[in-house]
Order: sequence, then C-alpha cells, then structure tokens
Amino acid sequence: MRKAIGARRRDVTSQFLIESVILTALGGALGIGGGAGIALLVRVATPLPAATTPGAVGLAVGFSLITGIVFGVYPALRAGRLNPIQALSYE
Repeated sequence: MRKAIGARRRDVTSQFLIESVILTALGGALGIGGGAGIALLVRVATPLPAATTPGAVGLAVGFSLITGIVFGVYPALRAGRLNPIQALSYE
C-alpha cells in the first residue's frame, strides 16, 4: 500500500525491519519476565538458589534483537522489491 502512494524501496524495507525488531524485542522482554518469574518461584518454593543475572538478561536481549534482524531482512527486502500492483492484488 505504501509503495502505491509513493514510498521508496528503502522506506518499505526499513519499516519491515523496524517492525521485526520491535516484535522480537517484545517477545524477548516477555521471555525475560517469564524467566525471572519462574526463577523467583523456584527460589521461594525450593531450596535451589535460582536467580536472573544481568549478563543472562543482556544475552537474551542481544539474541532476541539479532533474531529479529536476521529473520526480518529477507522479508523486508522482498517487500521493498514488490511491484505496487502485485502487492495490492495479492490475497
């Protein structure tokens, strides 16, 4: 739709990449929250010393963003190359 109203290939590609990174960052944040909650539950319910370290959180965020970039590049490039007529008529 954006290409049909004059958006450039770079605009469409960057929009897809930004969406991909935001979605994976949100998924990573939910995963970190869930992991921290489970670690807290394990620490309270059992004698195991479960904890969430800043290094583990940083690693999780890094992998989440890398995943979003890597798996967002191909669809972003493909969307940027689409002919506007084909994009609008595709179902």
